[in-house]
Amino acid sequence: MTTEPQVSVIAPCYDEQENLRPLVDAIRAALDPLRLAYEIILVDDGSRDRTWEALQELGRADSRVRALRFGRNCGQSAALWAGTQAARGRILVTLDADLQNPPADIPRLLDALKDADCVCGSRVAARSQGDSWLRRASSKIANWVRNKVSGETISDAGCCFRAFRRECVAHVKFFRGAHRFLPTLIKLDGYRVIEIPVHHNPRRMGQSHYGVWNRLFKASADLFAVRWMKTRALRYRIAETIN
Repeated sequence: MTTEPQVSVIAPCYDEQENLRPLVDAIRAALDPLRLAYEIILVDDGSRDRTWEALQELGRADSRVRALRFGRNCGQSAALWAGTQAARGRILVTLDADLQNPPADIPRLLDALKDADCVCGSRVAARSQGDSWLRRASSKIANWVRNKVSGETISDAGCCFRAFRRECVAHVKFFRGAHRFLPTLIKLDGYRVIEIPVHHNPRRMGQSHYGVWNRLFKASADLFAVRWMKTRALRYRIAETIN
């Protein structure tokens, strides 16, 4: 690329070989009409299938497609964080690689950044079209528990379809499971976070790697850690300076 990207689109990939080409095509279809310089960063989280080979082919065909490969499976949070660290854009967009987050909604997320520093997608209204009752129920329970314990009002904390300015994560202390709490962590640094409704597609290829255990029980310790961080956060405003 001869022009530094304005937007970096980041997606973690774990055994998603069949979804990668449609994903890249959909991202290009969404962003090309905006006439913005952009890059697509796909992070292979230790896949067991031919995800890396598919990424190599996509990278050879389009220099805007960049890829990272973990030596082993490290989890969604690690893959998202590695992607944000590799990104060169002023605005970062994160989404899942399974096409349940439709890239066609990216322009709406970018437009909403006029009024915020971080825009989070909410699938609450659209989930009935794409998920089983078990996934809908587990998500609803998990979001209720997170908000009750953390004092938050995020309606869909598990949705990683987001757009934010890169400075929002410049000082965030990321950890395993942090992707679920990123809006709260960004708020702690004083940035404005809003939600907008996004569409939600049924998974057509491959299989989900996250279930009820991952959504609720595994996140319990992280939830109380984030609650503690909120109560101990430094809050001050400099009134005057000299020299």
